[in-house]
Amino acid sequence: MNQELDRKLRYLRLSGMAATLPARNQEAIHHHLAHSEFLELLVEDELATRRDRLFARRLKQAGIREVKTLASYDWSFNPQVPRGLILDLATTRFVREHGGILLLGPSGTGKSHITVAITVAAIQAGYTAIYRSAFDLAQDMAEAEATGTRKELIDMLCKVNLLVIEDLGMKRLPPTAAEDLLEIVVRRYEKGAMIITTNRPMEDWGQVLGDTATAGAILDRFLHHAEIIRLQGKRYRMHNRRELRSKQTREALTEQAE
Repeated sequence: MNQELDRKLRYLRLSGMAATLPARNQEAIHHHLAHSEFLELLVEDELATRRDRLFARRLKQAGIREVKTLASYDWSFNPQVPRGLILDLATTRFVREHGGILLLGPSGTGKSHITVAITVAAIQAGYTAIYRSAFDLAQDMAEAEATGTRKELIDMLCKVNLLVIEDLGMKRLPPTAAEDLLEIVVRRYEKGAMIITTNRPMEDWGQVLGDTATAGAILDRFLHHAEIIRLQGKRYRMHNRRELRSKQTREALTEQAE
């Protein structure tokens, strides 16, 4: 490809076009494409590159370390999982409607996979998100309070389209956690979507947060527009481990047979 043209495209920040131009040029020659068809393909390549970069940037901003989807979720392991409801929530309509999801269930029952998959779907749909464990969020709030940046942190947590708080009740939280969470929930109420996952029943939230009255106020607002999903039965994480071991055994036997 002409090096000067490549330089100009990259100067104009059209790296998607620059990367695919040689292949598209050969395609245009081979298929006798019109100039407008050739240009349209290049524009589509540039748009795809920008979408991929935006998706990767928003994943990083959200704190998603591993992409998971519902396509890779094994629904057969536990027939009690409400598949229809979860697939409906994965359309991310609830984000547009400023709704919520409360995922309840013991550790290992698949809450994280479902939550990450829905968050990824929201990011793919163009929404912004933040994904934090309840303990890490409490630590963030404590650090922000100590450094005088609490207002900025609260503003950031309230401006994103989807806020995910995972594993509420897994670790002991600081005394200020209840008031911090209440402020976030009140400010996001009917203005932004939320997902909360927990292994503790709602009647234990007063104990978890150390303030029964505040826990009640949080639940009152959060549950007003939230879907409650209870996951029970088999442990999805153990199921995945058994599936992986079974696959490794089959591969080892195949190698021995060869």
